[in-house]
Amino acid sequence: MSSSGSVLLSLCLAVSAALPLSPAHAQDIVLGASVQLTGPLANTGRYYRDAYQITVDKINAAGGVKIGGQAHKLALKLYDNQSDVNLSVRQYTQLLTQDKVNLLLGPFASNFAIADSAVSEKYRVPMVQGGGASDQIFSRNFKYIFGTLAPASNYFGSTIDMLAHLKPAPKTAALLYADDSFDVSVANGTRPKLKSAGLQIVMDERYSTNASDFNTLLSQIKSKNVDVVLVAGHETEILNFVRQAKSLAVAPKLYSFTVGVPSEDFRKALGKDADYAFGMTAWLPSADLKDRWFGDAQQFAQAYRAKYGYDLDYHAASGAADVETLVQAMENAGSTDPKKVRDELAKIKFDSLYGPIAFAANGQIDLPQDVVQVQGDKLVAVYNGKTFTAQAKYPMPAWGARQ
Repeated sequence: MSSSGSVLLSLCLAVSAALPLSPAHAQDIVLGASVQLTGPLANTGRYYRDAYQITVDKINAAGGVKIGGQAHKLALKLYDNQSDVNLSVRQYTQLLTQDKVNLLLGPFASNFAIADSAVSEKYRVPMVQGGGASDQIFSRNFKYIFGTLAPASNYFGSTIDMLAHLKPAPKTAALLYADDSFDVSVANGTRPKLKSAGLQIVMDERYSTNASDFNTLLSQIKSKNVDVVLVAGHETEILNFVRQAKSLAVAPKLYSFTVGVPSEDFRKALGKDADYAFGMTAWLPSADLKDRWFGDAQQFAQAYRAKYGYDLDYHAASGAADVETLVQAMENAGSTDPKKVRDELAKIKFDSLYGPIAFAANGQIDLPQDVVQVQGDKLVAVYNGKTFTAQAKYPMPAWGARQ
């Protein structure tokens, strides 16, 4: 090479070294998760896969994650745990020990979150999850688990508060719950609330997860003439419960379910038989919930529907907020270092499409539940924990008296 060529090469190297690295060349930040994409929990698990992906894509389209004056793209490393909790634990271990992901997003369901968060705690890598609400997840003094669902123990809180304002006032209640961690937490929190509200608990029954036969319990509800039936379970269980209630002509004044009612699939599966069912949600797609990336919650819901072809519920909003929370924490920390990100998560406060994000000392968020009801072909928010926002259809008529 000539001396002039050497000078030119040296000059080029010097100039290139002085230029900032373009975002395209910045190292990706990889978020890892194991989600139920097949098996009995896949119908809800898909919310998390889809929410994670649309949020990652949106943040990348807006320039990515800004750390130390440099833009990084997000990448998603996702495994299908096949609705198997043991496989999920192995996959989270693989994400951290072999795939070397930077940070963790969560699975769906409390029993998965309990087991998988033990992996994040062991390796001291933060997990932000919006799929598990059991109080048990956050009662172990773990430092690396953060959750965006309200405590399971308060899921029926707004519903029970609403009961005092209904005419005629209900007097008796049945509490039914599956034997998994989430539903047991729901029952443990609901029991004292019912008693404080002056309702007599005439049935307090625990059933096996994935139960398909509710005929015996429904016969008891009918014979005891129960006013209010509260059921904590999974969507397939609730579908079976409602179908069998119809076949046995069991129609209390009100029934409410922890899951299903906010879901488009649930309402489609039952058709007109979903009418009058109460449920709850910590999130509704309101334009009042402003968001840095999507604009607001309503725009997020519209973008989600356009991309995936189905309506979302609070599970997807919670999952999207998990991604946003990790990004906000990284930017606040100016680092992807797990300990620094964890410390920022512990004190984080920002507004998201899901609502205000701020974790209690145990790592859990607490948002009020809106009571919702299926009214005809619509899902209507009827009570916000303090006051009625629409008229509740109550009492529920007998099955034979429905139009």
